[in-house]
Amino acid sequence: MIIDSHQHFWKYEPAKHSWIDDDMKAIRRDFLPAELEVVFREQGVAGSVAVEADQNEAETEYLIALSQQYSYIKGIVGYTDLRAENVAERLDYFSRFPVVKGFRHVLQSQDPSFMLQPSFLRGIGMLKAFGFTYDVLVFPQHLKAVKEMIAQFPDQWFVLDHLAKPYIKKGLIDEWEKDIRELAVFPNLCCKISGMVTEADYSNWQTADFTPYLDVVVNSFGTKRLMYGSDWPVCTVAASYGQVSAIIKDYFATFSPAEQEEVFSGNATRFYHL
Repeated sequence: MIIDSHQHFWKYEPAKHSWIDDDMKAIRRDFLPAELEVVFREQGVAGSVAVEADQNEAETEYLIALSQQYSYIKGIVGYTDLRAENVAERLDYFSRFPVVKGFRHVLQSQDPSFMLQPSFLRGIGMLKAFGFTYDVLVFPQHLKAVKEMIAQFPDQWFVLDHLAKPYIKKGLIDEWEKDIRELAVFPNLCCKISGMVTEADYSNWQTADFTPYLDVVVNSFGTKRLMYGSDWPVCTVAASYGQVSAIIKDYFATFSPAEQEEVFSGNATRFYHL
């Protein structure tokens, strides 16, 4: 069984989705559940976790509505402002929808200090009481701040999106590897094997480009804290769903069936309580 731990939906609006720059113009269109359902059937994917692509609560409500129409959407990582004074009230509201599993903020667009401000940390500290996870979306330059944040919440489950977006296109690895190894010491942190093709050369990537980075996260986290994710449809600027899946399947082909089950479905199922 395969569970895709990271994918998105949207009805494209230029202002709302301004992060889709000219290099990514191929995804300046709608991407909706009916399209992904066909892909999942072809690829043998049993279900997914839909992740917010727009930072407002309307996005979370939108994903909840989609999950009520498409049963393969097993979980949602939504958005609510964790800095808000009424964050406990908002978390209580979203806890009434079992499909909502966690939240994230697009920290990659913020200064690293953003995640260490008291109001944000206060919100992170409230997640566990409601059973919510937290997806950490950052670039490598944020990782030292991520370590400071996670160290304050040993009982809160976190997952690092997209391997923290290492500089695959430039072939840079040393500093990122050091930070990943230090982060992996926290037993409450997992890592999504996702988003790699869009950190590589869109047009000229090779499967071998990803091996050193996969080696680092496997050696750091082990197979019990890694989970497969496609990052569909963002990945399609550089590769098809099948190509993304094949990169990861090929890498883990020599691992035991139990280890493959952990990476491709078991860990996501347990982490998000699917």
